[in-house]
Amino acid sequence: MQHSNSPHILVLPFPAEGHIKPMFNLSKLLSHRGHRITFINTHHNHTRLLQFTDLASFHTQFPNFHLTSITDGVPQHLPPNEFELIISPTSRSNVAKEFRQLLATLVRKPSWWGPPSCIISDGLMSTVSMSVAREFRVPIIAFRTYSATATWVSIHVSKIIEEGLMDMQNAEDVEKVLTSIPGLENFLRECDLPQILKLKPGSLYIDFYIKETLAMTQASNLILNTFYELEAPIITKLTTIFTKVYTIGPIHTLIKTQVKNNISSCLHLRQEDKSCITWLDNQKEKSVLYVSFGTLAKVSHEQLLEFWHGLVSSMKPFLWVIRHELFNGKASLGHNVPIELELGTKERGLMVDWAPQEEVLTHTSVGGFLTHCGWNSTLECIVEGVPMLCWPLIADQTINSRCVSEKWRVGIDMNGACDRLIVEKMVKNMMENQIERLTISANDIAVKARDSVKENGFSFCNVENLIKDIGSMNVRK
Repeated sequence: MQHSNSPHILVLPFPAEGHIKPMFNLSKLLSHRGHRITFINTHHNHTRLLQFTDLASFHTQFPNFHLTSITDGVPQHLPPNEFELIISPTSRSNVAKEFRQLLATLVRKPSWWGPPSCIISDGLMSTVSMSVAREFRVPIIAFRTYSATATWVSIHVSKIIEEGLMDMQNAEDVEKVLTSIPGLENFLRECDLPQILKLKPGSLYIDFYIKETLAMTQASNLILNTFYELEAPIITKLTTIFTKVYTIGPIHTLIKTQVKNNISSCLHLRQEDKSCITWLDNQKEKSVLYVSFGTLAKVSHEQLLEFWHGLVSSMKPFLWVIRHELFNGKASLGHNVPIELELGTKERGLMVDWAPQEEVLTHTSVGGFLTHCGWNSTLECIVEGVPMLCWPLIADQTINSRCVSEKWRVGIDMNGACDRLIVEKMVKNMMENQIERLTISANDIAVKARDSVKENGFSFCNVENLIKDIGSMNVRK
């Protein structure tokens, strides 16, 4: 069988939307540049992708892009995409077994695409991918879908906990400033660290976090969806651990500069409600607060009502994304909604199950974003120069929020507030009192983000270097 000379890349994301999206965008870019891609989703996410993505348009534009799937390791009678189930040792073992079988087949009985030239693995799939890559002698590159700062903190704190030098569970002062993370001395507080670090040593979550992070450092090279001008000092720190660090972000902006008709080939794992764009068309410029807590976060009914009261009382127009699975154990708001909230929302608000977020953030009527500070949302906001009101919940979001509010100064941290009066006050403060200051800072960083993906920009050049290095791996295989 004759194989193409183009590199064949296996891409293995962690099974969460915030991880899949940037890795899918990078895969499209590499495919556009002539590489052959095998993108490996879990069965559940693969089915969702097939349901909501225009595959005919996609494969017309990317004929060398193969979509396949393996198990997420969760038994069929249990709910898919539940984080606790996905990261359990049994599930991870099942995933590793299927990934090994897939790689063995591709290496020993390659298709017309040829054997894999390299693997691009999510940093949170490292215990699955690293040992298998070594076994079959396939080069591997880690892709951490966090910011450089959150990645550096993850690596450093994991080592500290592993060595028994930090006991987050017994931390008495959450406002205590940390001095033990090089490059971030006197910047982060204990409350800015991921919440799972406060669990008991040996817990499922903390074991997963530490093992995956430390396994990721076995890779020689690291890809990050950030840009050099945003996090230069920390990116430099990461080069002491990895031979090469490719900062290629914002990848969602970079791909638009290189791939024509990118919208028709976008990844969709949910049905978007585009009616919100028409609603935005009828609002005043910079008047609307966009509200979304991402794809994973869950809130209680009480928390949602507090936010709702605060938003309505702020008297600001708002567009609010409320996923059907946003509530803890509940599928809907039910009928116990105060009449003043219904009337206030009808007058100046709109709620949708899911929105085309990139399009929303580019809209001229959007003046701010009340966000969970997931890294994709943060980058999308930064590129468009939209100020942020930060309510971080899980994972790296607290670190992102700290950087947004105190380092880059393009947003305000709500400090975990979930009281209707505080929500009202903070929305008004950002949209009225602080908007000029925040917008100036946001626009300044937005220019740097867009410049980075232009020809000869840092991110543009890093993608070129990545493509060149993958080509060298293909020659050596």
